[in-house]
Amino acid sequence: MTKTPSKVVLTGNDLTFQDIVAIGTGIKKIDLDPAAIDICRASRDFLSAQLQQKKVIYGVNTSFGPMCNKIINDRETEALQTNLITSHAAGLGEPIPAHIALGIMAVRLNTLVKGHSGVRIRLLTLMKDMINALIAPYIPECGSVGASGDLIHLAHMSLAIIGKGNVYYKNQLMPAVMAFEKAGLVPLALSYKEGLALMNGTAAMTGIAAFALLGANRLYNTACVNAAFAVEIFGGIDDAFDVDLHRIKPHPGQVETAALIRRLYKGSGNISKREDLHQKIRNQETTDATVFETSINVQDVYSLRCTPQVLAPVKEALDYAVSVVEIEANSSNDNPIIIAEAKKILHGGNFHGQSISFAMDCLCIALSTLCNLSERRTNKLLDKHLNEGLPEHLIPGETGLTMGFMGAQYLATSTTAENRNLAAPMSVNSISCNASNQDIVSMGTVAARKALRMVGHAKHVVTLEMLADLQALSFRNSHRLGKGTGRIYEILNRDFHVYDNTTIFHDLLVKFRALLFSSPLFDDLSDYFEAS
Repeated sequence: MTKTPSKVVLTGNDLTFQDIVAIGTGIKKIDLDPAAIDICRASRDFLSAQLQQKKVIYGVNTSFGPMCNKIINDRETEALQTNLITSHAAGLGEPIPAHIALGIMAVRLNTLVKGHSGVRIRLLTLMKDMINALIAPYIPECGSVGASGDLIHLAHMSLAIIGKGNVYYKNQLMPAVMAFEKAGLVPLALSYKEGLALMNGTAAMTGIAAFALLGANRLYNTACVNAAFAVEIFGGIDDAFDVDLHRIKPHPGQVETAALIRRLYKGSGNISKREDLHQKIRNQETTDATVFETSINVQDVYSLRCTPQVLAPVKEALDYAVSVVEIEANSSNDNPIIIAEAKKILHGGNFHGQSISFAMDCLCIALSTLCNLSERRTNKLLDKHLNEGLPEHLIPGETGLTMGFMGAQYLATSTTAENRNLAAPMSVNSISCNASNQDIVSMGTVAARKALRMVGHAKHVVTLEMLADLQALSFRNSHRLGKGTGRIYEILNRDFHVYDNTTIFHDLLVKFRALLFSSPLFDDLSDYFEAS
């Protein structure tokens, strides 16, 4: 029996990035909040009254951009909206995946439901019905400068609403008119303001960013699991994660990361206790020499010991990006803005995407940092000079005849390098356009697309580290894991086999990348904590 998807009620105020992803992937359907609809109706009525009074309103009875001083005859105001869409549907490149395009549409609908764009209720209802029917607009990936909104991307979205161009219907590409017929829906002829209201916003960059955030959250949690495994494998020293150490440098991300790792390995028999090391080291002193060298680590390498400090800004950048994306998804980012209760029509710049662009740039730097840390720990596991007695390249068989993880390491190294290059910011790359009307732009959609690409790359790197952890644990320490790490190891080990060169490594990577990142396995690490 097929389970009926749960619903997200769009109010314009409380859409989360998880909601955007769930709507885009069809896990959740949507409905419109009746109170929000009343606000939208009042907004439309106020706009209509202003037009009857012959008020000059940008994009309603004027042309657009640098041609805003050209006043349009009332007879042509509806043609104006269609002309805007067809002229700006000028993107190129690979199409944005259908599930992300649906997420974009849901974001735009939510911002319109907020009630400050002056559109008709029938437009909102049609968008809702399209999303629920899984009619996703065909949107080429390239074109937005992210200033007067995502004009090109959202023009392609708007084409679908008026029944033009192509769409995906239940993931199949077809003409929009055919999809509407199959779904039992009718395209809409737009009225005044509606083409501009659909296009003049940040929904594309925000929708893409939501999907990047889902992956980034899973990456951070998986990175914490990998860190806990690494501490277990190498018998890391406990004081690097001590509560008091992080209490006196209380960056929120540092405190949280240390606590997560500490709770994951709680109960472990592998962790070295600082208090036990002193005598062990002194027991190696056999002479009265001025200096003697111990074989026991006095401190662990930075990729173990400094994990909370390195992942601190990663977690904080992620939390910052979540906040920005969710504020944007619940904002009126149109122009002009209609505030019916205050009897105002305001011409401003709420369409500008600098906030999303900046947040995505920060996320990209965070992702690059996460890869740097993961790649170094993988290297430590494989290098016989660094891995503290593990087999060279984690080879279980005849060294030299079989190669273990030697070839796979190139994946992590090259992808980490590529992400470093992609971490260069887009938010500072403004180029004046639109006859210098848009003289400073955000490039927010490019930043969001880049972040999503980097998330994909980071998954490669972190997946390989996880496989290296599991391979290393097949040689030692798996029987003394902590409560959390032990539970996770048990789950992962069901799908893991020690790599011995009898299979193609790629297949193992594909399997585990899907297990780690295409499932909710690590969405909530508290599932694995020892019960209090």
